[in-house]
Amino acid sequence: MDVPKAQMLSTVPEQLPDVQRWPGKRPKQGRLEAREARNFWLLISPWIIGFLLFTGGPIVAVFALSFTDYTGTAQAPAFIGMQNYFTLFADPIFLKSLSVTAYYVVLLVPLSLIISLLLALLLNQNVRFLGVFRTIFYLPSVLPGVAISLLWIWILNPDFGFANYVLHFLRIPPLQWFQDERTVVPSFVLMALWSLGGPMIVFLASLQGIPAYLYEAAALDGANSWGKFSHITLPMLSPAILLNLITSIIAAAQIFVPAYVVSTGGTSSGSGAPNYSGEFYVLYLFNNAFQYFKFGYAAGQALILFLIILLLTVFLLWGSRRFVYYES
Repeated sequence: MDVPKAQMLSTVPEQLPDVQRWPGKRPKQGRLEAREARNFWLLISPWIIGFLLFTGGPIVAVFALSFTDYTGTAQAPAFIGMQNYFTLFADPIFLKSLSVTAYYVVLLVPLSLIISLLLALLLNQNVRFLGVFRTIFYLPSVLPGVAISLLWIWILNPDFGFANYVLHFLRIPPLQWFQDERTVVPSFVLMALWSLGGPMIVFLASLQGIPAYLYEAAALDGANSWGKFSHITLPMLSPAILLNLITSIIAAAQIFVPAYVVSTGGTSSGSGAPNYSGEFYVLYLFNNAFQYFKFGYAAGQALILFLIILLLTVFLLWGSRRFVYYES
C-alpha cells in the first residue's frame, strides 16, 4: 500500500542524525582533522615565535619605552607620560627631518615608478642578449648599500667628482651636491634611482602576464600604441603599480644607509648641507638613540613613523578600489 507523501515527509526528521535535529551540538573532530590541525600549528610555530620575538615584541617594547625617560644604562626607565611626544613636536630638528623625508618621498616615488616601468617595457622586448641586459639593470639592486653610497660620494664630490666633470664638459656650472641645501635631497634621489631592480622585476613579471589576445583584439579595432598602453597595459598593471607604490613609500620613508654613510663619509655633520637639509627622519632617530642615548625619545620617533606609514598604507589600499583592476 502506498504511503501518503505528507506521512513520508513527517518521518524524515525522525531519521536524521542527532547533529541535524540539535544544531547546537557539533560532531567530534576526526583523527585526521585533529592531526592536520596539530601539524598546522607545529609547522607555523617557528614563524609565530619569530614574529613575537623579533617583530611583535619590539613593537610593544617601543610603545612602552616611548612613555619613559631611558638612557640605555643600568638605571630603570622612568615613566614620564606624553612628555617625549610634546618635546618631539616642539623640536625644530624633528620637524625638519620630517619635512626632509617627506620631500624625498614625494620626489623619489613617482620618478622610481615611471623609470622602473619604462625599463620593464624595454626589457620586455624580444631582442638579442635580453638576459644580459636584464642582469645589468638588476645588478645595482643586489650590491651592498654601503659600497654604493661610497661610490656616489666619489661621483658627486664637488672638487673631483665625475658628475661635475660631466657638467663642466657640457658648459654647466658645477654643483655642490651634498653640501648645498638645494641639491642635497635630489642627490639622494639620484642615488636611489640607480637601484630600481626590485620594482622593475615586478613590472616585468606583470607585463609578461598580460594576455597577448588583448593586444591583438585592440589592433583589430584600430588602436595605436598609445591606445594599447593606456587601455590595456596600464589597467592590467594597476595591481603591480599599487604594490610598487606602497613598498616604495615604505622604503623611501625609512632611508638610512645612504644618509648615514654620507654623513660619516668625509663630509661635515649631518650630510654636509646647512640648516639640517640632509637630516633624514631615521638618521635623526638613530642619532637620538645611539649618539645621544635618548632611547625613550627615539622610541617615540619610531612609533610616530610607524603610524604615518600605517595610515598611508591604509589610505592607499582604501583608495585603490578606484584605480586598481583585478581580472578575477
